[in-house]
Amino acid sequence: IALPAGVSVFYGGNAQGKTALLEAAYTLAVGRSFRAEREREVVHFDAARNGDAAYVTGVADCDGQTVTAVVGYQPRRQPATPESDAPGRAGPPSVVKQIRVNRQPTTAAGLVGRIGATLFAAADLDLALGAPSERRRYLDVLICQAQRVYLNDLQRYQAALRQRNGLLRRRREGQIEPEELEYWDDQLAQSGARVALARAAAIVRLAELADGHHRELTAADQTLTLAYRPSVAPLDTAAATAAAFRGLLRRYAAREEATATTAAGPHRDDFAIFVNGLEVSVYASRGQARTVALALRLAGADYLAQARGDDPVILLDDVFSEMDGERRERVLQKAAGYRQTLITTTDADLARASLGDSAAYFRVADGAVQRDR
Repeated sequence: IALPAGVSVFYGGNAQGKTALLEAAYTLAVGRSFRAEREREVVHFDAARNGDAAYVTGVADCDGQTVTAVVGYQPRRQPATPESDAPGRAGPPSVVKQIRVNRQPTTAAGLVGRIGATLFAAADLDLALGAPSERRRYLDVLICQAQRVYLNDLQRYQAALRQRNGLLRRRREGQIEPEELEYWDDQLAQSGARVALARAAAIVRLAELADGHHRELTAADQTLTLAYRPSVAPLDTAAATAAAFRGLLRRYAAREEATATTAAGPHRDDFAIFVNGLEVSVYASRGQARTVALALRLAGADYLAQARGDDPVILLDDVFSEMDGERRERVLQKAAGYRQTLITTTDADLARASLGDSAAYFRVADGAVQRDR
């Protein structure tokens, strides 16, 4: 599909493939699907059992430079197990992910940040009302696209966390001595301090941007604020923050011995969202929470544009389902201000009424896409 600049509207009935298009675009930017919990879920189950591979390929103009990205999923057959759904039949297939950028093999870390994208989907209600993990993911995806060093720090932190939790379990079983944790304490503290400092700085900027978008979306004098709730409070420097982190680990030693899990660190971070001083997760209606989530996504787009010097691709998946006409109009007008926006909807007339001929329209049916003439 050759997509023009500006707004492209993909319309059609439910379960025709509209969201799969945005999933593909997001995968080319971030290296993974926003819908699948596991990589093997990306490939159709029967196709995977037959060994059929899946490929997502895209060509992007990134500030005058052409980037060709390919994300492929090659299924691997699994041996039959007692849990298989039929005697002697193989279990669920696994997949091996392969990534290329400009024909060169790379990893997800090598892909992230090459093509910028920000997504708003129906599930984004969880960004305002859901678990802290949703808000951590929002921050991590944004900052990783903006700062490659952050991705490296986050990966180091996650690796150290896995190693340390494994040692805590072994210690509870009497298999190691306490001093064996010291190396991983240091690795966790150093990388975790840098992650916390980067998140704190990003939240300050995102709060300013989100407040502006929220005021425009609601056309009301309502103040949106964000408050970082770190597990380890960032100090003036990474070294000071790391030292404070190590102190917390010592303080929580007894708790960790009982639970065999790391009790402090960025994996336990959160941030709170307030409108006029009231916490959104406690007091907001679904409609208010959806507007807050959209303001955060639009703030993320601006954050990426400022960090990259180039607009990200805006992906809006079924954003009109719970919006009144006035708010829908504001969203569409904002969408038209970006270099490229992809919108899915079951009702093209809603978009046409606002955007008219300034947008391109594509009908999606049975996985096929055809542009309106």
